[in-house]
Amino acid sequence: MIGTYLRERLSWILLFFATQVLVLFIVFIDSSIPFGSVLYIHLLSFLLFAIFLAVRYHKETKFYRSLAEREYNLDITGIIQAESPFEKLVEETITEQTALLKREAAQNFILLEQEKDDLLAWIHEVKTPLTALKLMIDRLDDETMKKQMTYEWLRVHLLLDQQLHKKRLPFMQNDLYIEKTELEPIVFEEIQTLRAWCMQKGLGFHIDLHEEKVYTDAKWLGFILRQILSNAIKYSEHGDITVRSERKGDQHILQVQDFGKGISAKDLPRIFDKGFTSTEQHQNNAATGMGLYLAKNAADSLLIHIDVTSAMGSGTTLTLTFPKKNDFVDMKALH
Repeated sequence: MIGTYLRERLSWILLFFATQVLVLFIVFIDSSIPFGSVLYIHLLSFLLFAIFLAVRYHKETKFYRSLAEREYNLDITGIIQAESPFEKLVEETITEQTALLKREAAQNFILLEQEKDDLLAWIHEVKTPLTALKLMIDRLDDETMKKQMTYEWLRVHLLLDQQLHKKRLPFMQNDLYIEKTELEPIVFEEIQTLRAWCMQKGLGFHIDLHEEKVYTDAKWLGFILRQILSNAIKYSEHGDITVRSERKGDQHILQVQDFGKGISAKDLPRIFDKGFTSTEQHQNNAATGMGLYLAKNAADSLLIHIDVTSAMGSGTTLTLTFPKKNDFVDMKALH
């Protein structure tokens, strides 16, 4: 701040030194003026000027120092009261701009909330004809057509489900109900939901649940598992998908293993990034890159850690490590 202040007042400082040099020059060419007295006056003036600069530095930089040290947000309470006319001009400008930004932020928040509510309402409205469509598909006699229609229906259903949970994620903490939850009903329910897709691809499941209960939210765990199973089915062409649970130490884990195409080493660090699909199949327009991103965000709120191991051509294993009961002591939803 000192350097900034000196640069700001450089013209005044140069004017002062130029005046002193001019006086010395006049004394030098006019021998009638006593040099010693003038030099003494110069030393006093230098001292007074230094004191003046120090006092003015402290007075003039208080306001601007508070500007430089404040946090970059819309809170201007940390700015000290302006004193000089120019400081008051700056203060008025900042106050007006902050008020304008606050109004715009409030309006944008209201519009965003309205858009979210409209989208949620639309999703719920679409579910009604979608349910009716599923009943109509189930009554079809042509088994080939029935399988194809069920598969397409499932794709629409999963996309709507993703959008619904995507909008709910920011407020997920308000919707949690942590309790000791049985894994088997959740696993089988999600497999049943994806059955038509598995039948179309000729895939099966191998279930091996040694640990049947974990502390979590059943609804959100189902959503996480749905995204993981969907990915496993999407990238598998043959063989069974294995779902197993076990205890490691004092923690429970749930693994989903497929024997599909696998994930390349360069893609592994990015699979949970929003919108990331793959560098190996970059032209696949069917992939949205949202499933694992949403699953990871939901898992973080449930204190579930997700590990991924994979190799090209060998398949992929996703491991969910569940928290212990004591890990939820700070969560209001604990029951």
